[in-house]
Amino acid sequence: MVGSAVFRVEGLRKSFGQNEVLGGVSLELHAGEVTVLMGANGAGKSTLVKIISGVYERGGGTMSLAGQDFAPNTPAEAIRAGVVTVHQNINDGVVADLDVATNLTLDRLSGSGAPFLFNPARVRREAKAVADRMGLAIDLKARVSDLSLADRQMVAIARALAHQPKVLILDEPTSSLSSAEADRLFALVDRLREQGVAILYISHRMSDIRRLADRIVSMRDGVISGVFDKKPLDYEGAVNAMLGRKIHLDQIVARDSAKAILTIDGLRIAPGARPISLTLGDGEVVAITGLVGVGKTALAETLFGVRRPLAGTMTMNGKPYAPGSAGEAIAAGVFLVAKDRATSGIVGGFNIERNVSLPFLRRMSNLGVLKRRLERATARRQIEELGIVCRSEKDELASLSGGNQQKVMVARWMAQDATLFILDEPFQGVDISARRDIAAKLRASANGRATLLFVTELDEALETADRILVMSEQTIVGAHRNAEVDLDRLLAEVAGGPLHNAA
Repeated sequence: MVGSAVFRVEGLRKSFGQNEVLGGVSLELHAGEVTVLMGANGAGKSTLVKIISGVYERGGGTMSLAGQDFAPNTPAEAIRAGVVTVHQNINDGVVADLDVATNLTLDRLSGSGAPFLFNPARVRREAKAVADRMGLAIDLKARVSDLSLADRQMVAIARALAHQPKVLILDEPTSSLSSAEADRLFALVDRLREQGVAILYISHRMSDIRRLADRIVSMRDGVISGVFDKKPLDYEGAVNAMLGRKIHLDQIVARDSAKAILTIDGLRIAPGARPISLTLGDGEVVAITGLVGVGKTALAETLFGVRRPLAGTMTMNGKPYAPGSAGEAIAAGVFLVAKDRATSGIVGGFNIERNVSLPFLRRMSNLGVLKRRLERATARRQIEELGIVCRSEKDELASLSGGNQQKVMVARWMAQDATLFILDEPFQGVDISARRDIAAKLRASANGRATLLFVTELDEALETADRILVMSEQTIVGAHRNAEVDLDRLLAEVAGGPLHNAA
């Protein structure tokens, strides 16, 4: 049941140098209510969350928790006060080199009142209690770095809930979760809401928002641009307030290709899996969709030379293609935008310019000397073409919003001509406007290569691809030309319908 405002932010301001990121944000979170915060990448959401959670110091304004001044100097202080955050960057919520049990109990082991001696049996016992409350079915002895991205996200969420928070902030929590895992998270949110926890839920996924939101707050250019709390909630109004303009979904005109770029014949990527056979054409954008864990990333890594197939052959432009490494794939013109941006993509301490040029330093050098002008011009062109929000190409990646970091990842691989361009969950953590910027650029530049997207969200496939393939149990189970798609059939295939490898 919705209660009074347990947490208040009034006139919050924050600047980095001359750049004002928050221009006087005021926000209330009510006990027993889920407030969804929507905002385009660069709107200031992450900065707001980091101030609330004690990562950044505020530049002005006030915060109060249960009527008392709230000004945490560290994340630990915020947590002790009852304000717990699960950040969008999963690595901020887990320690990759420790096992699951230690991660789930780490705050008790390291905080005030922690036991003097480390007791492994006690740690596992307490961790099991946390995991059971969460419904977390993961080996507690497993090292977090060995887990999938989805499992790491579940561990980060479970660790947060172990604090029994008064205020819980979830930043894009379902971005790496399967539908079953997301449903388990939604059930937990429902339970916390019933217990009177005030929840700030940051998401761009309309399925999440429709399922959970009691109220929607839109943010744009560092200020609150709209509050929507009248039932039924005005979802379209919230999106338009977030963007500052009306947005329309343009119908994709599916293109056909007469020239094959990549041909896959009888490829098996897992023991017992049925073989995959498909052809990708010149100028064609193909999306492979399916639930988390069905083999999309394994197929992407096989095409990029990171994994070896168990059987089958591939040809590229009529010639055998069997990369033994990512370097060999890149040399053949096969580029991959990896799924896990934080560990497999960007270098946070490098600037935009160097991140864009990093895989192609040899091509941009002469006798070992980097052509700085070429590097700078390439970065500036990609910033303009993809609409990356920054001050200049010299900005460090860590200073950009998550969506703009994702744009830099895509820009890096679009800076050079590819034969096959693979993107694994390229819209993860990206707002609607940025998603469509990336999709439009992919389609506009598609001629001369084959483009392959791996996406979990059907909307992303429908808005971007000429053909949509469905993957289940490490093989292709359905194929659809993106024109008058039979959504019932497509959804049935995603859920695990009958196999008919017709790609």
